Amino acid sequence: MAALTIAPATRYATRGGRPMSVAMSGLGPLSWVSDRGGYRYQDHHPGTGQPWPEMPPVLLDLWRQHGDPGVPPDACLVNLYGPEARMGLHQDRDEADFAFPVLSVSLGDTALFRLGGARRTDPTRQFRLASGDLLVLSGAGRLAFHGVDRILAGSSSLLPGGGRINLTLRRARPAPP
Repeated sequence: MAALTIAPATRYATRGGRPMSVAMSGLGPLSWVSDRGGYRYQDHHPGTGQPWPEMPPVLLDLWRQHGDPGVPPDACLVNLYGPEARMGLHQDRDEADFAFPVLSVSLGDTALFRLGGARRTDPTRQFRLASGDLLVLSGAGRLAFHGVDRILAGSSSLLPGGGRINLTLRRARPAPP
């Protein structure tokens, strides 16, 4: 597989102005961004103004096999986790149509992933997502609260210097007619 080209990774701030511990970038026509103005998808990197790099064919193939064979993804978030990074429980609700899944590819160090139900107060369970694991949130689970409790530093030798990359493919805009 050829090297993956991504735009510069950014540690976005939440709506409340707090910096996230996960650095983010994107691939495809859109990517997710966050600042005091809120959470949204946009067609260019907020720092460089350049369009996001194209999604590689291998990711589009994964989407066709495990996501939706008829409608391509239009966004791939690239989350870069260092050893201290976390991601609190959240729902992926910024997309136009929840009928499309969120497909997550884990690379590098193992994450202790937490998955709950459709309400924040639903019980959760924790499991490991190792390098090469694929997770699909779809159907009733599409709006499940989920997050990353911690990264098991040194659990993979895939990335020089360690860390975890999580690629999440999704359809942010409505499907074309």
